[in-house]
Amino acid sequence: MKIERHSKIVELIGKYDIETQEELAEKLNEAGFRVTQATVSRDIRELKLTKVAVDGGGQKYVVLHKADSNLNDKYIRILRDGFVSMDMAQNILVVKTVPGMAMAVAAALDALRFHEIVGCIAGDDAIMCAVRSVDDTIIVMEKLRRVMSSQ
Repeated sequence: MKIERHSKIVELIGKYDIETQEELAEKLNEAGFRVTQATVSRDIRELKLTKVAVDGGGQKYVVLHKADSNLNDKYIRILRDGFVSMDMAQNILVVKTVPGMAMAVAAALDALRFHEIVGCIAGDDAIMCAVRSVDDTIIVMEKLRRVMSSQ
């Protein structure tokens, strides 16, 4: 049960901007996990979750991959350098890239570990990302817009 709960926590914080332990407990209870704030607190410690700032002055929980932070910066640079445009077709996100950059940009997308993206297939200048749902495709597009516009 704990493994399933931890998996659900990672899914929830990837999908929603969850700021407090109480919000996380509420989402878990809605998903069918009967938890207390003390259980959520322990889970947060075990999963090594941390809070990061979000637009608008709030915070949210994220999984911190310290060893990956330098790599993530590199992947974001690759994404920014190779990205041309994006469009959606239901739950498929199509990303256009500079010619020859699709594989690198697809690897960058995979490395960002967006929960909503199941996987990517790259050609020369286009990537097809299988996304879990139409709503998740919209969420991924917004996340990518934020990555592209930050800094």
